[in-house]
Amino acid sequence: MQFDIIGDIHGCLEELLELLEKIHYRQEKGEYFHPEGNKIVFIGDLTDRGPNSIAVIKLVYQLVAEQKIAYYVPGNHCNKLYRYFLGNQVQEKHGLETTVAEWKKLNESQKKNIQEKFIALYENAPLYLYFEDLQLVVAHAGIKENLIGQINSRTKTFVLYGDVTGQTDHQGRPVRRDWAKHYRGEPWIVYGHTPVLEPRQINRTINIDTGCVFGNKLTAFQFPKQTIISVPSKQPFQPDRFTDFADA
Repeated sequence: MQFDIIGDIHGCLEELLELLEKIHYRQEKGEYFHPEGNKIVFIGDLTDRGPNSIAVIKLVYQLVAEQKIAYYVPGNHCNKLYRYFLGNQVQEKHGLETTVAEWKKLNESQKKNIQEKFIALYENAPLYLYFEDLQLVVAHAGIKENLIGQINSRTKTFVLYGDVTGQTDHQGRPVRRDWAKHYRGEPWIVYGHTPVLEPRQINRTINIDTGCVFGNKLTAFQFPKQTIISVPSKQPFQPDRFTDFADA
């Protein structure tokens, strides 16, 4: 089985469609297929900040729930939108406000449809994917070796938010430890969450969140052949949004 693992989309529909075409997915009568039977894996953070979050939800739901040619694991932005759709009190900031604004422009029937699709997508998603036979883990913000195979609150926090310290930097963003630098496990871990200018491969981990929504590019990592394929972003470039791991 060949997987096409796609990094954080954040509502960048045009780039996603361009990337799917570049990795040879084709449309026929409204349905997507790959001539060699590849499967897509979405790494989370489908929505927020970008221009077309609602359309991304529709497409991912189609590929995962209806056509079953894709897998999906949630990210922290997915978790927040899920809680919003459940009616929980969540703050409409850090990108959620863009998705909510799009959603509120829909008529009542359309709003209900999107709400139901996203809730179903989220509730049927595993916290992370572990393909033991392939020695492959896909987790939104990564996972430590000793947490692989576990499903608990500690694992959930790590998978959604990374190895957070509880502190924030001068821009108010969470400070995270560089867990990948210390990873020594056998399974490959493919993750996103922290925007980097180029896919960051260290030990048997690779971060493929190349900050499409911040104007860089959208990236797919093909496994097991370990090919990296990207398309350029159509969004304004925001250099201050990228993490520098030069000291790693």
